[in-house]
Amino acid sequence: MFLKSKKLPIIKILIIFILISINFKNVALSSTFSEEQTINITKNLRCLICQGQTIHESNSDFAESIKKYIKSELENGKTNEEIFSLLVKKYGQWIVYDPGISRNTLLLWSLPLLLFLIGGAIIAKKIFRKI
Repeated sequence: MFLKSKKLPIIKILIIFILISINFKNVALSSTFSEEQTINITKNLRCLICQGQTIHESNSDFAESIKKYIKSELENGKTNEEIFSLLVKKYGQWIVYDPGISRNTLLLWSLPLLLFLIGGAIIAKKIFRKI
């Protein structure tokens, strides 16, 4: 009977230890997920100070403040698209490396296709002229 009472506190301590370690593991996983999301977002944002680097690569004060802002917004439950739209609204479309298709960027996206078609037409004209 004395042995049974000694085992009971040890089992309680083990159960508490397991529950605490599971909780720490969940906290660690959520922080690494937040870090990965922050990295993915900052790799697609242009540093307005450095202009040749992404926010992820830059160590300027502006880049550091944007990283902190993104991390806090992710912790508040904002999605990547919401964060991008807030930053574009504040700093303009130029801050984003991949601007997407919109009325303002339609020429940017269609220009390579137009140049390809014009070049193909010129080559086809020269080939058919020789025949």
